[in-house]
Amino acid sequence: MEISFAGKQALVTGAGKGIGRATVLALARCGAEVTAVTRTQADLNSLVLECPSVRPVCVDLSDWEATEAALKDVGPVDLLVNNAAYASLQPFLEVTPEQFDMSFNINVKAALHVAQIVARGLKARGSGGSIVNISSQASQCALRDHAVYCATKGALDMLTKTMALELGPYQVTRRLCCYFLFGTRTLSGDISTFASVKKI
Repeated sequence: MEISFAGKQALVTGAGKGIGRATVLALARCGAEVTAVTRTQADLNSLVLECPSVRPVCVDLSDWEATEAALKDVGPVDLLVNNAAYASLQPFLEVTPEQFDMSFNINVKAALHVAQIVARGLKARGSGGSIVNISSQASQCALRDHAVYCATKGALDMLTKTMALELGPYQVTRRLCCYFLFGTRTLSGDISTFASVKKI
């Protein structure tokens, strides 16, 4: 079956590496006009060389004001893939406030913020759309040295369910993708395979 996103506008966060980069390339191959968001300019440069149609946006999503400014002119978005993530693994007794805050700022707060920006546009246009939040199997089971990471992904799961409740009346579909934890470059060296996809 051929999948076409022709005429659709997509926005992907965490687009420089791994799952995010692969998602950008797949959407572009399917005809979408893709805005790729990441904080590393070198990753964006190489992505544009690989796929010249991509519109690059370099911003640190943990900065609320910078994100608002960077995304205010991206235009109408039909599909958001919230993929940006941060993982700094520590034993529970060694978790620091700085690493706790950074993990929640990227994995939860930034996902909420970017989804708000996109969802407001979808609501205003009344045409519906889709938001996909990339979670992890770490939201479903406890893992040694993953206390904060597991907590952020559990929070993202519940955020997605709440978004479903509140955005459903505006024809905005929400999906939660959970991947196998150790297959992503965030934590190791290779892109993962998706373990499950849930329509919330």
